[in-house]
Amino acid sequence: MDGSASPLEPLFTFLSYALIQAETAFFKLPGSHFIVRYVKSSHQNDPGRTVLEILLALFAIRTLLQSRTRADNGEKHFIQFSHKEINELVDEWTPEPLGAPLTPEEQSDLASIPVVSGPNGPRPKLVNMAKPVLNLASYNFTGLAGNEAIKERAIETLRKYGVGSCGPPGFYGTMDVHMDLERDIADFLGTEAAILYSQGFATTPSVIAAFAKRGDIIVADRGINFAIQKGLQISRSTIRWFDHNDLKSLEEVLQSTDKEHRKRRGPLTRRFIVTEGIFERDGAIADLPKLVELKHKYKYRLVLDESISFGTVGRTGRGLTELYNVPATQIDILIGSIANGLNSSGGFCAGSHVVVDHQRINGTSFVFSAAVPALLAVSASEGINILRNTPSILSTLQENIRAIRGVLERVDCITIPSHSVSPIIHIYVRSSPPSASATHLLPHSIAAKPSNPAGRDPPSFDIATEERLLQDIVDEALAQGVWITRARRLRGQEVIEARPSIRLAVTAALSRKECERAAGVIKAAALKVLGKRK
Repeated sequence: MDGSASPLEPLFTFLSYALIQAETAFFKLPGSHFIVRYVKSSHQNDPGRTVLEILLALFAIRTLLQSRTRADNGEKHFIQFSHKEINELVDEWTPEPLGAPLTPEEQSDLASIPVVSGPNGPRPKLVNMAKPVLNLASYNFTGLAGNEAIKERAIETLRKYGVGSCGPPGFYGTMDVHMDLERDIADFLGTEAAILYSQGFATTPSVIAAFAKRGDIIVADRGINFAIQKGLQISRSTIRWFDHNDLKSLEEVLQSTDKEHRKRRGPLTRRFIVTEGIFERDGAIADLPKLVELKHKYKYRLVLDESISFGTVGRTGRGLTELYNVPATQIDILIGSIANGLNSSGGFCAGSHVVVDHQRINGTSFVFSAAVPALLAVSASEGINILRNTPSILSTLQENIRAIRGVLERVDCITIPSHSVSPIIHIYVRSSPPSASATHLLPHSIAAKPSNPAGRDPPSFDIATEERLLQDIVDEALAQGVWITRARRLRGQEVIEARPSIRLAVTAALSRKECERAAGVIKAAALKVLGKRK
């Protein structure tokens, strides 16, 4: 063996020397250490990905070395056309439309959208309407829209700062009023810090994608809104679903996920529970103390979307943390809407300094979007001061909610799935026979697979028929001077189709008598429209 190995020893020595020299030369290249670290991390997390990337690199090299445009043997594989033939082909070509033609239902939906003439508020004037209407369609929960003090501050800021921010926050769009608003939000909620986003809908997807990556585990409620659904999709994480607002189902999913992870002996991953404070789909409210208990018990981080609950529930509008007396520091990632709660524009994420600072570099919506105009930031700060100093606004809002529910809950032909303190009240057409569950999502008695967002046997409803009936109620109410709206959905794009509903947005800017009158009009419209079905 020694005699046969000795002739190869110089070859092995040469190869070893060549590899050492190649490695030394490679590490002299700028950025080589980052490439090595990426390859090691990628191979450790997903070995199959390493093989795929090697194959793709070889294919790219082969493609670059191969001429794809040269003529072969006198261009025998090319078809020659005369100018006349080319012109005929161009004339015959018909481009495909960018979008499908609108259906009659979609055209009807567009035609039914009211147009506001003048400023919006609790009693706006609509085009083609002789008198102002009572507004239960706009998200003006605390009546801050049109507030004179906010108007004056906004005008002062407009004269000082101008209209736009002219750039993303990370470059040259951050102004002192933006930092003031972030401090105001953090102080109002009781968190270490907060970060401001310029677009409300883009806030949640950007926040989720900044922390959750491929291989991480997200346990989400089946009733989450469309913005959260897009965030889960962008994150490319492993998603596990629990029944809508059912914390017993949540614990079962957490247990099964933990058991599955231990069985596979997979690498340590980040794990999140994602849900809403007040669900935009039906107005249900999450049990925050139980959520905090479960996230500590199973070692998950809690992502809570308070886009509806911030500025609407609690003694001073601080949301579910104030309603349930849970410190905001117990929520790892708290998301809210400045547009909904403060009648300004944009959204925010509150939490620890680590959570906030991470988003300033990795939050796509923060990094690539222009900052909120200064006048809107000042308006939001002024709105927080009003809520802090005038808690009677929130008590008035709750009185109006009770007044409207007191009228509508006695109507037999409709059902209300929303929580009793929710400022958004959804109205369903009562099923016949009545459904055992108040919500349109999975009943608790049905065991659904955590990996299936829709569950095993979701209830069915006639979307077209119910939307037509609800629109008739909306039209009838508007004719009587009450502006309400159907909850608008992107049919075919959401993970679970939401049941058609009328969505009332209760406001503190109306008096109790006005709310009772509006509820009476809605009741009469529902009885008139749905009574024809019998």
